[in-house]
Parts: sequence; C-alpha cells; structure tokens
Amino acid sequence: MAQSDVPNVDAASNRFGAGADGISRPYWPWLASLATAGLTVTVVRCEGRVWWCACGRLTLWSGNVWSSHNSQHLVDPYAFTHVLHGVVFCGVLAWACPRLAAAWRLGVATSLEGLWEILENSNFIIQRYRETTMSLDYEGDSVGNVLGDIVCCGIGFWLARHLGLWRSIGLFLATEGVLLLWIRDDLLLNVVMLIYPIESIKVWQMGH
Repeated sequence: MAQSDVPNVDAASNRFGAGADGISRPYWPWLASLATAGLTVTVVRCEGRVWWCACGRLTLWSGNVWSSHNSQHLVDPYAFTHVLHGVVFCGVLAWACPRLAAAWRLGVATSLEGLWEILENSNFIIQRYRETTMSLDYEGDSVGNVLGDIVCCGIGFWLARHLGLWRSIGLFLATEGVLLLWIRDDLLLNVVMLIYPIESIKVWQMGH
C-alpha cells in the first residue's frame, strides 16, 4: 500500500473533533470536572459527612447561617463565597496559564474547589471553625452542599469569563459587601478568622 493510501488519523480526528479512541476531545475537561466531583464526594463521605441534612427535608435553600441547617442543604448564603472562589480562580488561571484552553482552566478551578471541600470537611478544619469563627456548631458540609459549592464555583468562573477583569472585581466587592451586611461574614473575613482569629470580630459576628 502506498503511503498516500494510509488514512491520516490526526487529520480525521481534527475534522470530527474526536481522538483515535472515538471520544470527542472537547469533552475531556468536562469529564475531568465530573471525575473531580465524584472523587470529592467519595472522600467527604469517607470523612463521615452525611448525604443530606439530618432533618430529612429536601429543601434546596437554607438562609439562616446560625441554624443547624447551614451547610446541610444544596445552597445557603455561603454559596456566594464559592461563586467568588470561581471568580478568583478564573483570574488567577488566566494570568498563570494564558495558553490553556478555558474549558481546561475551568477543570482546574473545579479541581481546586474539590480539594478545598475535602480540606474544609476534615476534622481539623471543622474543629478550627468551631474554635475561631462564629460557626460554633459546624459539623461539616453535607454531600449535597459540597456538590452545590462546586457548581457555584463553576458559575463564578463562567461569570468572570464573560464579565472581564474590572466588572469581575466589581462583582467580587459587591458580593462581599452584601454578605457582610446580610450575615456579618464574607469570603475575606472567613479566611482571616480561620487563619488569624480576632476576638472582637467574633463577638460582633455573634451579636446577630
């Protein structure tokens, strides 16, 4: 057989958007994100987290961050901080990995979010939250809440991609301000209280 008769696998793959294994390459980042979510769920379940709130009600939203329902349903006010995770990840990855396709950057962002969820639901961090923040009765997130947080991170990434730098910064600051007025907590304050707790801030937060 002449060399010209040999099918060009790479050309065919590019034409149809599929690799030699028949799987469309653009789907790989999404499969990676799904795999990350699956791994995160597995790990947090092994850490002892429940599938859903112990109350048994399939409520998607829980608005009271001082109740036992916080972090036990799909979304709550802290879901907005996970949207901000996505905004931050989008900006950092665009700066650090400008040649990486946006879909792959989203995959990296959701992987980082999954790693944070695993860390956040470790016994060490749970105890740290109880000791240094207003989350005195925090017992970790439910699996449903973990998945909700990962989705919110993806939404934040998508928003930042479409808003651009300055509008994303505006969204970040506006969201932080609303959360501070609403629940006396936000992403930056949460990080500060976790790393370097300030008693006067904790007292103010508890005075809801």
